[in-house]
Amino acid sequence: MAQYSYKVIGPDGKEKKGALEAKSRDAAMGMLKNDKYVIVQCEEANGLKKEFNFHFGGKVKPRDFSVFCHQFESINAAGVSVVDSFEMLGDQTDNATLASAIKAVHTDISKGDALANAMRKQGGVFPEMLVNMVEAGEASGSLDKAFNRMAIQFEKDAALQSAVKKAITYPIILILVMILVIAAMMIFVIPIFMGMFADLDTEMPAITMAIIHISDFFVAWWWLVLLICVALFLAFKTYSGTESGKEVTSALALKIPVLGGVKTKSACARLGRTLCTLLAAGVPMVDAIDITGRSMENMLYKRAMREAKEQVMRGVPLSRPLKTCGLFPPMIIHMVSIGEETGNIETMLENVATYYEEDVQLATEQLMTMLEPMIIVVMAVVVGFLVIGIMQPMLTLYDSLM
Repeated sequence: MAQYSYKVIGPDGKEKKGALEAKSRDAAMGMLKNDKYVIVQCEEANGLKKEFNFHFGGKVKPRDFSVFCHQFESINAAGVSVVDSFEMLGDQTDNATLASAIKAVHTDISKGDALANAMRKQGGVFPEMLVNMVEAGEASGSLDKAFNRMAIQFEKDAALQSAVKKAITYPIILILVMILVIAAMMIFVIPIFMGMFADLDTEMPAITMAIIHISDFFVAWWWLVLLICVALFLAFKTYSGTESGKEVTSALALKIPVLGGVKTKSACARLGRTLCTLLAAGVPMVDAIDITGRSMENMLYKRAMREAKEQVMRGVPLSRPLKTCGLFPPMIIHMVSIGEETGNIETMLENVATYYEEDVQLATEQLMTMLEPMIIVVMAVVVGFLVIGIMQPMLTLYDSLM
């Protein structure tokens, strides 16, 4: 479905702007007319407008959704109606994008619209999983339980994302610091010493000459090196945004030593937690697999879940496609298989999620513990090489004076 931005006049005479997802422009306009809006403008949101809204509205993070779900559950448990709960939440939510969406939902449900339908209109602000959980909660009369489950889900997602981000960001920062230190020595420090050695009427050691040539290159062509690095980075970002690029980078991410294991464990944790939450709320297995697959970040896991959905639709147990795709560890396959045989798959998936969430945290700590001394050793070797290159001519001069 495409996203359409709109400007309308509400029944109260106030102007309202927003976005919604629909199959066509006519379908989008039909949804707005059904809500008694007078349409001023309705058009498909182009890439520039989507980027503009993202930049200035702010991204809604799992932590924001977790707070929102907890707040709604608490307010609703105190006997406040759903309509009043959303009015209160719209005023006290910090994230501007989420606050705007909550206020729009409040307007729609005040006119009698179903909560899940009102949330679905907000242009993808609310995750599909949350909307489906709310829809199931409305149908079963257990809306508070649906929000409680989603609050826990978003908490786990936030912790998982934080762990994986830490595992990726920390070594990158250390490597960048190392590169900056070496570049600073080559461009600023080494030329000072080499200027002193240039006046000496003596033959320079090979290591010193090598450092001089490298330093001269960086001093003369630092802008070219920077330009090439920026060009390579932009080329990589562009390529990784294509379908083939996503496939290649997803495969490479899983093959990186240690970090690939963290990615795999993260995917297993997300599979277990998301699928368990959806099935516990009464969402059909096929729909739950579909939503879980779309929540995966790695393209290989997305494709594996799509294939699993197709096979489950044909009556194949979920554990079989999970095994044949070759992406999931034996443990998760055995746990799902046992759950299918015993009819207790939700509990098994929850156990899988808990195990891998803890394993991701442990693996992240081990990765940082291992990488920090490795990078320090590499930096010490490089700096030591530079120091030797500087000291050798000084030692040679000292020996000649003696």
